[in-house]
Amino acid sequence: MLQSLGLGPDVEAVYRGMLADASGGVAELCARLGLTEAQVRHGLDRLVDLDLLRPSRDSPDALRAVSPELGLELLLRRQEQELTRQQEELERSKAAAARVVSEFADLRPNTEVDGAERLVGTDAIQSRLEELAHGLTRECSAILPGGSLSEASLEASRPLDRRALARGIEMRSVYQDSARNDPTTLAYARWLTEEGGQVRTSPLLPPRLLIFDRRVAVVPIDPANSRLGALCTSAPGIVASLLTLFEQTWVSAVPLGADRPRPTDSIPSAGELELLRLLASGMTDEAAGKRLGVSLRTVRRQMSALMERLHATSRFEAGLKAAQQGWL
Repeated sequence: MLQSLGLGPDVEAVYRGMLADASGGVAELCARLGLTEAQVRHGLDRLVDLDLLRPSRDSPDALRAVSPELGLELLLRRQEQELTRQQEELERSKAAAARVVSEFADLRPNTEVDGAERLVGTDAIQSRLEELAHGLTRECSAILPGGSLSEASLEASRPLDRRALARGIEMRSVYQDSARNDPTTLAYARWLTEEGGQVRTSPLLPPRLLIFDRRVAVVPIDPANSRLGALCTSAPGIVASLLTLFEQTWVSAVPLGADRPRPTDSIPSAGELELLRLLASGMTDEAAGKRLGVSLRTVRRQMSALMERLHATSRFEAGLKAAQQGWL
């Protein structure tokens, strides 16, 4: 009955026994309570520590039990003091934690300006993405250009994606068409769809983009050099514009499981059309390959095949014939 006040069953039994009759010794308490000598002596020591047993004035070598009214008040007061001490310790711990967080924020190179947080280094970006993924409540939208993605990057994303999907978060990802030719990236995209995510592909994509719950967006500082870091912004106007960009990209993309139209002499593939447009705009083979997420050799192979289909002897002639056929 008194366990909530810090008295175990044996200690409570000894206290009750002393209240009933404090004249006997340890042996008599053992007999009356059915406890061992060790249990009784432990109970007596514990009661003395709690100030529930005090030296008897009649018999200096004996102990007397403090009345329940006073004894229980002492126990309650002791508990209140302990709770107060714990509360004070908790407040000190909170203050210490706040100081550490503040000091860390001052030391790290990542700064926040006008609602945009500058994230420098892979660890800083990964930590921020983990925080955002943990706080997801509705949806996550992603544009992932570049064709093949590194195995390390995909494995770092897997636990975050798995937890989000298990919580019922809607996940939409757009990969570049060339990702279909990379076994590792394609396997991950298929795993994502099997877990409940939605994946589409497109021949040409805008720079990398992640949007969390339509309120926070993460983009590279420089799309041409991912090592410079990323920007994390919650500015409503910027996020709304980036969300519109994602939706336009999503609508024009093809679901991963859908069959892509096979190119014919009269109808080129979407990737071939984009290649023709990029090269017609004056872009080099290497630059076009980066935009499409394919190698320089693939660009030249595709362009050679297009010239053959168009019966062109030069790229200039291929451009003219593509325009004449309404491809451009």
